[in-house]
This record gives sequence, C-alpha cells and structure tokens, in this order.
Amino acid sequence: MTNRRPALLAALALAACSPSAPDTSAAPATPPLAGARIGGPFTLVDQDGQQVSDRRFAGQYRIMYFGYTFCPDVCPTDMQTIGGAMKLLEASDPALAARIVPIFVTVDPTRDTPAVVKQFVTAFHPRIVGLTGSPAAIETVKKEFAIFSAKGDAAPGGGYLVNHSRQAYLMDPDGKPLALLPQDKGPQALADDIKRWAR
Repeated sequence: MTNRRPALLAALALAACSPSAPDTSAAPATPPLAGARIGGPFTLVDQDGQQVSDRRFAGQYRIMYFGYTFCPDVCPTDMQTIGGAMKLLEASDPALAARIVPIFVTVDPTRDTPAVVKQFVTAFHPRIVGLTGSPAAIETVKKEFAIFSAKGDAAPGGGYLVNHSRQAYLMDPDGKPLALLPQDKGPQALADDIKRWAR
C-alpha cells in the first residue's frame, strides 16, 4: 500500500502558505460616499406647489434622483425601479421603508411645472416627492449634487431632449451622502443596497 501521507502534508502546507481569498460578502465598514462633498441645502417647489427646503427631510434617509418628465426612456425606467424597491422594502422591512423618502428633482424646470411633476411621480409610488423650481434654483441644487444636464437635440414629434448624468444617491438622515444606488440593476438590487447602508 502506498504511503500518501507525505503528499497530503505537502498539500496542506502549501494551502496554509497561500493567501486566502478576500471575503467579499462582508460589507465595508464605511459607506462608499462617506465624506464626499455631495449634497447641500436647497429650497425648491414640490409637486403640490409648496416651497420646501432640505430641512423638510431632516431625520430621514433620502433617495435623490435627478431627471426630467419628458425623458423618453431612462428616467421612467429608473423611477419604476425606485418605486419597485420601495414596495419591496415596505413588504420586507416596513420600519426602514417609513424612514426613506424617494425624491425626484427635475433638470428641466421650464417644462416640468409642479402639476407635470406630480403626474409623473405619482405613477411610480405614492411617497415619491417631486421637486422643481426656477432655473437658477435647479442649477444651484445640480451643482451641490454634482449633476450635469444640458439641453440636447430635438425630440421626435417636437420638443427637445435633455442630456443629463444618471445617478441615484442614498443620503443619510443628516443629508450626507452614503452611496450611489444601482438603479440600473432592478428593484431588488436597489432595495438590498438600501438595507446595506441605511442603519
């Protein structure tokens, strides 16, 4: 009978000397955007025509998404994902869901009046807050949140498109950034990331 013990010991020694694979299942200790200079005070107009400031959302986590209601594809898809994630959270963790406010901020204030914004946001979830304002006010909040947007090409059937950056920020109850949410990966991925960082 062949003695396999030396070969086995050698294999165990090699395994012990090899670096172990990093544990990717554990969440980093700090959120990826912690300390980033994103966000700040703002005063805008909500979908009911009421002037609101960032202080209205103090003590709540916020999903900040920037887009426009005439967007032909990306914005409605992303908003549907955000609304879907909220429904998943309401079913799995209602206490956490109650502490989150999804906020849609238009980058096209010329066309996105409060009434237009209201019709848009209520199609995706009843708790989404839609914000618009003067062009100057929108420019200010875009700068605070590092959002790019610019009037683009003419749209089919009239009007125009708006080129804009595509991101959804998760902000903490003090209005500080925590993470970019994966709104392009579907409601479950977005809900999972919120649970990961909202504590």
